[in-house]
Amino acid sequence: MSLVLSELPYAIDALADHGMSRETMEYHHDIHHKAYVDNGNNLLKGTEWENKSLEEIIVGTYDAKSVAQNGIFNNVSQHWNHEQFWQMMGPSKVSMPSELENAITSSFGSVDKFKEDFCNAGATQFGSGWCWLVKDKDGSLKITKTENGVNPVCFGQTALLGCDVWEHSYYIDFRNKRPVYLKNFVDNLVNWENVADQKSVV
Repeated sequence: MSLVLSELPYAIDALADHGMSRETMEYHHDIHHKAYVDNGNNLLKGTEWENKSLEEIIVGTYDAKSVAQNGIFNNVSQHWNHEQFWQMMGPSKVSMPSELENAITSSFGSVDKFKEDFCNAGATQFGSGWCWLVKDKDGSLKITKTENGVNPVCFGQTALLGCDVWEHSYYIDFRNKRPVYLKNFVDNLVNWENVADQKSVV
C-alpha cells in the first residue's frame, strides 16, 4: 500500500485559538508529516512490506533490541502516529464523555491526576518521542512514553491518546517550554470524544 497524507479534519488554522498556530500546522502537517509519507513510500518500493498494512509494517520492522530503528519503521510509524495525532485534537472544546471519565478516574484516581501524569510522561521523555494513554493487552489503561517514532502498536497496545513531543510540534508556539505545551494540549486541544471512541472500539 502507498502511504497517503490525509487532509486535516479541520481547517489548518482551526487550532490557533487553542494554542497550536497555523504556522505550526503548516510546518508540522504540510512539511514534516509529508516528509514521512514521501520517504516511507520511497523506502517501501520493491520490499516485502510494500503491500502490507501500516500496523503489519510497524510490528514487522520494529527491532526491540535497537534504539536506532530502520528507515522503513521510522517513517511508517511516524506516519501512523501523526494520522492519529490530528484526529486526537479538535477546535471544539468538548467535555469528556462520562464513560471515559469513569475509566480514567478508576485507573488514575482522578482526571486531574491523569492529566498530571500524562504531562509528566511527556515532559520527562528525553529527546524526541511521544507520550500515550493506552489500553493494554489486559484491558487496563496505562500512561506510557516512547522514543522517536516508536508507538503502542509495537507492544500490542491500543493508542487512545498521544502527544507528539518532538520539538517541531511545539517550538514555534511554546519555544522550549514543553511542559506548558503539554498542559495546553490536555486542557485545550484534546478531542475527548475521539479518545472515548478509541476505547469503545476495542
